[in-house]
Formats: sequence, structure tokens, C-alpha cells
Amino acid sequence: MGDDDYERLERLVKELGARGLLARVIRTQGGRQFVRVINPKATSLTENVTCRSATVSDMPDWWYCWSWGERMHTADDPAGAATKVARVLAAVGE
Repeated sequence: MGDDDYERLERLVKELGARGLLARVIRTQGGRQFVRVINPKATSLTENVTCRSATVSDMPDWWYCWSWGERMHTADDPAGAATKVARVLAAVGE
């Protein structure tokens, strides 16, 4: 992943923080990058979000993806992606 990919992940981190979630970009020794997200009100609620390029030409170029690899939201809308993650990580009663 290059600097552009890192910027996409950082934009998501900013949006997640605005929704009260703890988030940061993690870079593994192998160079893989992802956003680690934690609900501070229920720390067992976590998710790792990646950003990947699309392989189909009729779709947006980059997507945020859930930890299991499924596309979640287009990377040109980090606010929309953050809203989805926030819903998934919401504690009961939030």
C-alpha cells in the first residue's frame, strides 16, 4: 500500500473518532495496513478495516472492507463508512 492508501485510512480514522470510537492505522511488519477500531464503552467490540482497490471496472476504485474481506463502503466516503462501523460496534443501549 502506498501513501494514498494510508491517507484513505487516516480519513476513516478521523471520521471514526468523531463518532466516539478509538481508531488508528496499524502497519504490520509485512507492510499491510488496516484501521483498528475499538468502542471505548465496550472494549470487546472491535473491528479491523482495510482499504482495497476494486477489481471490477464499473465500481469505485477503492473500498473499505470488513475484517473478513467483504466490501463495506466506497473509500471516497469515509463518513459513510464510519457510520456503518459505528452501528456495528454500538453497545446495547447506546
